[in-house]
Amino acid sequence: MAGMESQRVAFELCFESLVDPRRNQSFPCDAGGHVDMDSLEQHMLREYLYARTVIGREYRTPRVRPRRGN
Repeated sequence: MAGMESQRVAFELCFESLVDPRRNQSFPCDAGGHVDMDSLEQHMLREYLYARTVIGREYRTPRVRPRRGN
């Protein structure tokens, strides 16, 4: 389980804004792009769900990348 935990935080799911680059969003995820919604704070969960909802209108399709600082 500890190995999965370190793998999960080693990546982030990035939503690039189509409107304003200052609005880019990223969320911790595993290598497959799965975000543990139960571990997100309420504010971050709302941001994540919103970003998923507006893919193609406000955000590009998200991509997985190595988490910065790792």
